[in-house]
Amino acid sequence: MRESVIINEVGLRDGLQNQPVQVSTADKARLAQSLVDAGVRHFEPVSFAHPNAVPQMADAAQLALQLPGTAATDSLFYTAMVPNLKGYLRAKACGFKRVALLLSTTDSFNQRNLNMSRDNALQSCRDIIAQARQDGIATRAYVAGALACPYDGHIAPTQTITLAEQLFLAGADEVGIADTIGGGHPQQLQQVLEPLIRQHGSDPLIVHLHDTRGLALAMAWAACDLGIRRFDAAIAGLGGCPFAPGATGNVATEDLVYLLERSGLSTGISLEKLRHSAALANQLTQAPSGRGEMASRSEEGSPENQSKIMQWAQSQQQRGKIVNLDMIE
Repeated sequence: MRESVIINEVGLRDGLQNQPVQVSTADKARLAQSLVDAGVRHFEPVSFAHPNAVPQMADAAQLALQLPGTAATDSLFYTAMVPNLKGYLRAKACGFKRVALLLSTTDSFNQRNLNMSRDNALQSCRDIIAQARQDGIATRAYVAGALACPYDGHIAPTQTITLAEQLFLAGADEVGIADTIGGGHPQQLQQVLEPLIRQHGSDPLIVHLHDTRGLALAMAWAACDLGIRRFDAAIAGLGGCPFAPGATGNVATEDLVYLLERSGLSTGISLEKLRHSAALANQLTQAPSGRGEMASRSEEGSPENQSKIMQWAQSQQQRGKIVNLDMIE
């Protein structure tokens, strides 16, 4: 049996939050259903941010009522992003059993993203986690700008590791390492992940990548090589943060699925059906085909994507890992 990898679809939230084209609640629900039909089971579909700050998320409560339900044979896991305790209470009122929260690496990023200092943002995370534990709600806490800050530049691995440890200490069920502006590289990501995995194992860690410099797939594989089996991704490579200048799209769900499945891991997601979801996402956002379309251009993916996968697969073989290159060629 192939080892499983969980892909958490963030296209409906992170993917749409910075889009100039307003997507209706009904169309968001239609995209969610398309993704469910493709086999996606984990979603971050909404943020309970103030609607003036993130207008695309103003319909969070309405969308919560229209998301695909849980069939008898399926398990769907929905997580709501909550920027503060007020947002948490709104998510709880809408029935969410999982919430995600943010802590940025610098004061500058926290001020622009959450309108509070880093210390206050950390305390806010502690308060939300404590309340969620009382309420029986699972928490995932992200260290945003984990490898680079849009305002202060390079982030030392020790800085991110310290904040991640603080979130674990606060009681977070999962901690996410988020390269919010796509400013990192594979070695840097591994330098952050390795000590956290030694201390906590890989199960409670999730990696969130943006493809600003075309390194997201390489970084995903670097994390996978260390044992990470949870990743965020956005259909059609949608994404961007209104509070992080330079942030471009997330790693595309269809490209990540292609990489993992062709490398012998199981996502439970149909690449063929994802192509239809990607086309729908591009239609709804009026986006031209481009980044996030690599795995959609042909059955075997683009030469660029194929080359990246072959390079990483060959490196795995050289290190004694079992990878079937015949499946990739």
